[in-house]
Amino acid sequence: MGLHQAFPDAEIIGVDIRPQPRYPFTFVQGDALEFDLTGFDFVWASPPCQRWSTATKWQHGGVGGQHKAHPDLLTPTLLKLRAQRAPWCVENVMGAPMAATVMLCGSMFGLRVLRHRRFVTSWTTLSLLPACNHSDFLPFMHKGERAFADAMGCTWMNKTEARQAIPPAYSRYLAQFIPLPVEEAA
Repeated sequence: MGLHQAFPDAEIIGVDIRPQPRYPFTFVQGDALEFDLTGFDFVWASPPCQRWSTATKWQHGGVGGQHKAHPDLLTPTLLKLRAQRAPWCVENVMGAPMAATVMLCGSMFGLRVLRHRRFVTSWTTLSLLPACNHSDFLPFMHKGERAFADAMGCTWMNKTEARQAIPPAYSRYLAQFIPLPVEEAA
């Protein structure tokens, strides 16, 4: 959604192995690692993070910073993106083994969620990051199914979907730095 907010005229296509009935843009159900990226101006990837997530480690007794019952989909995603031409961005949790370009938090955007996520990009120019400020943070109260999704700005999602998402403010912010191709004058 953040990319749509930054580029309202762009065609946004989502790919996931599982159905996403509330996804608000064109959706293709399939394996993102096998999806042909030819012709795309930009690629955003958010591979599943359960292997590296502290929540998964806590819930399932993972050892050494990872829960081995979940596959490492981050490494093949990075390999695939590095092998193609379009600029790209990969998002994942704090414990993911990637050399992040930037870390973003909901507090940087006035959201009522402390959702730290790391991003690695095919470009390196990022400047003037908003400040991560937890001192003024007032947590939202879990009042029903919508509270968490609404607090993140993911108003089209249910709580379960929002738990797997990042706030659109993150991708909207990063979009300003994407080195997109310049349209040639006619």
